[in-house]
Amino acid sequence: MTPPPDPPWVFAYGSLMWNPGFPFTEQQSAQLFGYHRAFCIYSQHHRGTQETPGLVLGLDTGGECRGLAFRVAPDDWPSTCTYLNERELVGDYAYVPKVVEVTLTTGKVAALTYVANPDHKNYAGPLPVKTKAQVILRASGIGGRNLDYLIELVCKLESLGHHEPDLATLLDLVKAAGGN
Repeated sequence: MTPPPDPPWVFAYGSLMWNPGFPFTEQQSAQLFGYHRAFCIYSQHHRGTQETPGLVLGLDTGGECRGLAFRVAPDDWPSTCTYLNERELVGDYAYVPKVVEVTLTTGKVAALTYVANPDHKNYAGPLPVKTKAQVILRASGIGGRNLDYLIELVCKLESLGHHEPDLATLLDLVKAAGGN
């Protein structure tokens, strides 16, 4: 089990933002420096299959990422950590749990998050935007269509006031190719 930050916070940059799945006592906008949000992990479970992998987000090195931080009650930390590890560490771990420093409106805190493992076989790395669009358009897994994951992400970020032009371009390409 990952030791809790003090107090326990979780940094969300993808589906945890709109579907955390764990109890929390507080939610704040957060910014992480040193990593950026990227469609860099092939998904053969949640948003794809072994035959038709999808693409999901990972935190890749460099840049910055805006997301949400969720404060977890200390008594809920063990079950939250177990839940997150079961959710994020599917298969043989394309992610690495890591405690990072994030900036909230109230200051800096330590938070648990999951970063991309560049040594993993499902690490896609930087792909051309057209390749990402093709993968996202055709993939679906137990968590639903890969396209829905992209749509939820863009909608959630925009609801928080974060417009990411690269994600908007990706969504436009997917929709132009037949995604609806």
